[in-house]
Amino acid sequence: MTQPAPTPPLTLPQLEDELLGLAGHLAAAQSRFLTLLAEFDDRAGWAGPGLRSCAHWLTWRIGMSLRTAHEHVRVAHALRRLPLIAAAFAQGRISYSKVRAITRVTVPPRHRLRGSRRGGGRRPRIRLAGLRLRDRAVRRRGRRRHGHR
Repeated sequence: MTQPAPTPPLTLPQLEDELLGLAGHLAAAQSRFLTLLAEFDDRAGWAGPGLRSCAHWLTWRIGMSLRTAHEHVRVAHALRRLPLIAAAFAQGRISYSKVRAITRVTVPPRHRLRGSRRGGGRRPRIRLAGLRLRDRAVRRRGRRRHGHR
C-alpha cells in the first residue's frame, strides 16, 4: 500500500493565519453558547432535583468549575444589554476574555447594587467586595496591634 505524501509544514505566516481564523471561530461558537445559555437559564432548563442554579447545572453536565460557570451565566445575561459587543463577539472579532472584562465594567451585577426607594432621586450605591475585604483586613490588623480580638 502506498501512503499519502506528507504535507509540507506550514510557514509561520500560514500558521498565524490558521490560528487567528480558528480563534475567531472559537469566539463565535462561544458567543452562540452564551446566547443559548442565557435562554436556557431564563427558561429554567437547568431545574431539577439537587440543582440550585444554571451554574450548578453547568458544573454537573459540562464539567466547568462552579466559579467559571457563574461567570459564564453572568456574561451570558450581560451580553443582552450590550448589542454591539454581542455582535462583535458573534462575528469572532473579540475574544471571550475581552467580553468578560467589558461586561464587568459596563453592566453592574444586580447583587452588588443597593438602592433605596425612600430617597427619591438617590443613586444606587455600588458595594465593592474588594474594598470591603481590604477594610476588614485593616481593622483586624489594627485590633491585633492594640491587643483586641
